[in-house]
Amino acid sequence: MQVIAPRDGCLITNQTGWPSRTHAAQVSHEVMQDLTTDTRPSARVTDSDDVVAGIPRVAVGVGAMSRAAVVAVARHGAGVELTADAEDAVRASRKVVEALADDPVPHYGVSTGFGALANRHIPAGLRAELQRSLVRSHAAGSGPEVEREVVRAMQLLRLSTLATGRTGVRLGTARGYAALLTAGIMPVVAEYGSLGCSGDLAPLAACALALTGEGLVRDVDGVRRPAAEALATAGIEPVTLREKEGLALINGTDGMLGMLVLACHDLEMLLRTADITAAMSVEALLGTDAVFAADLQALRPHPGQAASAANLRALLAGSGVVASHRHPGCTRVQDAYSLSCSPQVHGAVRDTVAHAVTVAERELAAAVDNPVVLPDGRVESNGNFHGAPVAYVLDFLAIAVADLAGISERRTDRHLDVARSHGLPAFLADDAGVDSGYMIAQYTQAALVSELKRLAVPASVDSIPSSAMQEDHVSMGWSAARKLRRAVDGLTRVIAIELLTAARSLDLRRPLEPAPATAAVRAALRATVPGPGPDRHLGPEIDAAVDVVASRQALAAAESVLGPLS
Repeated sequence: MQVIAPRDGCLITNQTGWPSRTHAAQVSHEVMQDLTTDTRPSARVTDSDDVVAGIPRVAVGVGAMSRAAVVAVARHGAGVELTADAEDAVRASRKVVEALADDPVPHYGVSTGFGALANRHIPAGLRAELQRSLVRSHAAGSGPEVEREVVRAMQLLRLSTLATGRTGVRLGTARGYAALLTAGIMPVVAEYGSLGCSGDLAPLAACALALTGEGLVRDVDGVRRPAAEALATAGIEPVTLREKEGLALINGTDGMLGMLVLACHDLEMLLRTADITAAMSVEALLGTDAVFAADLQALRPHPGQAASAANLRALLAGSGVVASHRHPGCTRVQDAYSLSCSPQVHGAVRDTVAHAVTVAERELAAAVDNPVVLPDGRVESNGNFHGAPVAYVLDFLAIAVADLAGISERRTDRHLDVARSHGLPAFLADDAGVDSGYMIAQYTQAALVSELKRLAVPASVDSIPSSAMQEDHVSMGWSAARKLRRAVDGLTRVIAIELLTAARSLDLRRPLEPAPATAAVRAALRATVPGPGPDRHLGPEIDAAVDVVASRQALAAAESVLGPLS
């Protein structure tokens, strides 16, 4: 099934749409926007012509891959090419591996089996078969297809590790991966199969299999085809793997890391949007903005809290609704926690995302393989493929996402309850009793929040042994990443329902007018969702609000008035 995704790709579907050549200019613009603030070599856009005219390529070098580059390639379809220093590093490490291949002493991954079979020495004549068999046997995934952006992120991050010169692959193998990405050829990767230790073996093996001309892929237009056929159409020669190469293509944390980078990118946007919807709720529920004062917030110096409170102050500046009850006779001393404690909760989520970004950037600078070729020529086994550092923050983010959604739902519920909404009609209905208003929109939001609580249960504590007890402790990082993607999608929908509800509440406060920034957000929503009136088919209006959030329209509307939010 092909689905039209929101512009920023925040929503999760079983199969996201493929960019067509007619969308090249738009994709190029979005790629450039993502990369303009990142000056690292991996974020540099080259002057080469892509197979899709107008889409730039991202340079993949020896150093750390940038988050912006991952988003540009994975989500916006940018092509890639190896830098000269990366090609030199790949050639140098390959010489080391080829020297070891002639050594009568067994070397893991070069002249031995793998995992629990590492004690078998493999003669030279069988080593190509060894690598081919490794990839075929490890491409053992099952279930629905993984989203295009995840597979492209995984391919890019594996290429980034190859480019470090620590894996020992041939230059042609690395160039082959770059060619697949640039041609838009996406290996078909199944949902289930990775335990997140020894890397994301099964998903990465599916990618490696496509490089050899086997298995199934989707081409640049999203058509599912045999890999050999798609490679031939694109003029790409299948790779015949040699010593160490099969292992180098599957031994990494690239799947879980790619999903972490994409989730952090989306959450940074959703957090600012959550501040917007919280401000709209504070306004519409006749809350006070005094609690967000900078000196009060400074008493608890968490950076995320300070940023969220600053956003709320800016968003509420000039609000006629807030000003209407800001007078000596006002008896509002303290609002409900879902209003007054928004900076504390939103801020804690911000700080959690910041920690996750730190972990992601460390991992983006890593060369994860086993064994690795060191600068002094040694080839050493290691445990860097274990996904624990990534798995923990993926789980941590799922917890934070569930709580952020929870406080948003509590604010929404207050709009609908006549006992707590300070004069708004029941369920914001046009004719309560005849009309149900947004009663069931809150049901949908509550169902999402309940689902997010289940998704917050950590995957990383659930190690399960494999490979005849050789891999007796695993990270489950892939599973943590998969559930986080669902959680980010759920959070997007929860925030959208608060936006829908708060906007209607503000409409019902007329003639009082909201702040300029929140008024702009309401206007952006009203471009596709009409204002109060008798009950209409509500599902499409919720979906339209979801698109306003996911496509960054709500955030852009606020920032068109205020400039960039924190």
